[in-house]
Amino acid sequence: MYKQENVKPYDGDGEKGELVEQLFNNIASTYDTLNHRLSWNIDKVWRKAAIKQLMPFKPKYILDIATGTGDFAILAAQMLQPVRLMGADISEEMMKIGVEKVRKAGLENLIGFKMEDCMNMSFKDNTFDAVTAAFGIRNFQCLDKGLSEIYRVLKSNGHLCIAELTTPISFPMKQLFRFYSHYILPTYGSLISKDRAAYEYLTKSVEAFPQGENMMVILKKAGFSKTTFKRHTFGICTIYLASK
Repeated sequence: MYKQENVKPYDGDGEKGELVEQLFNNIASTYDTLNHRLSWNIDKVWRKAAIKQLMPFKPKYILDIATGTGDFAILAAQMLQPVRLMGADISEEMMKIGVEKVRKAGLENLIGFKMEDCMNMSFKDNTFDAVTAAFGIRNFQCLDKGLSEIYRVLKSNGHLCIAELTTPISFPMKQLFRFYSHYILPTYGSLISKDRAAYEYLTKSVEAFPQGENMMVILKKAGFSKTTFKRHTFGICTIYLASK
């Protein structure tokens, strides 16, 4: 079992899941603006690349876990055209923004939102053809438990697609990314969101999260097969695909 490093967004005795919920409720109003600015809008390219991984399978029922404000859910609905897509998250404030974005996109009949704890989801076994997780799986309180829940709600031959921030491994991008993530990102993030701890946590959570081959091992231990990964933008983002 993967021993998860205990990285929390705020100091205190609360569980990681509770503190992550607090964090995203706090920064919900500025999340989208900062997300795009801090990545120079490359996050949009990463989302498209992840969704393209699922296109050959034509999933009809999709769960977007850690859906946040719904950007990935909306793009997946537009590109994959499923019968139903459910966005799940622990942050009510983030999903409120997502609901409004879905309404403006005219996708209310296709996309729904539900407050869920990814450690113990309310969905029945074998419910979804695909589960997606874009830039949120590193916030799981327990990665093994979260992956076990995802495996449970996936149908046989269903697919899990993860897009996650990672640390570059080659010079000079490794050094440049470290400087950017440790100094520029938390400073600029705190100016806009007024929550420096949130963006310091972002850096710490990325660095603590298992990456590449290590993540493949963890996915296989959770029961997944045909696991693959591909690094994007010099390794700043990694996309994983696994089958049940």
